[in-house]
Amino acid sequence: MKADRSTVRTVIGASVLSAAIACASTFALASVLPVGQTVPSGTAAPAGSTTPVALTIAADPQDDPAIVASVQASVVTITISVGRSSGVGTGIVLTADGLILTNDHVVAGGGGGLTVTLQDGRVLDASLVVDDAAADLAVIRTETGGLTPAKLGDSSSVQVGASVLAIGSPLGTYTETVTKGIVSGLDRQITVRNEVTGRPTDLSHLIQTDAAINPGNSGGPLVDATGQVIAVNTATSTSAAGLGFAIPIDAAKALIARAEQS
Repeated sequence: MKADRSTVRTVIGASVLSAAIACASTFALASVLPVGQTVPSGTAAPAGSTTPVALTIAADPQDDPAIVASVQASVVTITISVGRSSGVGTGIVLTADGLILTNDHVVAGGGGGLTVTLQDGRVLDASLVVDDAAADLAVIRTETGGLTPAKLGDSSSVQVGASVLAIGSPLGTYTETVTKGIVSGLDRQITVRNEVTGRPTDLSHLIQTDAAINPGNSGGPLVDATGQVIAVNTATSTSAAGLGFAIPIDAAKALIARAEQS
């Protein structure tokens, strides 16, 4: 059966924000537009179809604890403060001198109220360097040195079925939480709508994953079996389990280059 493109799903940006913050930090009323169609394993293909009816994937021998240990120091918790309200998201360390990648909806409206909490517990002030609201990406900076940059991968080589890990701060409380899943789909498109402003944003060419992504995970890394960041966790469905979306890291590289030149 063909996917119904008119079906409306609810997708939220995976950041935690107080309702009092009037910024693009909570996404809702999103249409999930699947690209292509798959035949489930074990299901007979239609007559005349050349589509394989089953796919066998070898067990992934990755050492998850070692991968997590190699990445955790490159993941930070971002806090946005506006008056008495605050919100929490996640970020990925890009350079030893303090550049950090995250979602634009995590830091939008934060102004001068941005802080970053490192794995060692240090809390540092941060400021916005560059952002791209249309792509939902931003780079911030904290004035420090000695940080551990993440290893950025090549998202163009990502395959469906590959094992992945998501790291972030779900609910703004459980920092450095690790969840595991697979790449469920590629080239996905969603439309997210800000609950405060009502402004819709279209995001395309996303990586779909069933690794648990929850509010607070926005801006955190989706990591492959080699410990490289292949995507930035961004949104999750509130009407279906195991339906999360991440922005391919290749889509962020031009913005990262701009930040490094700033």
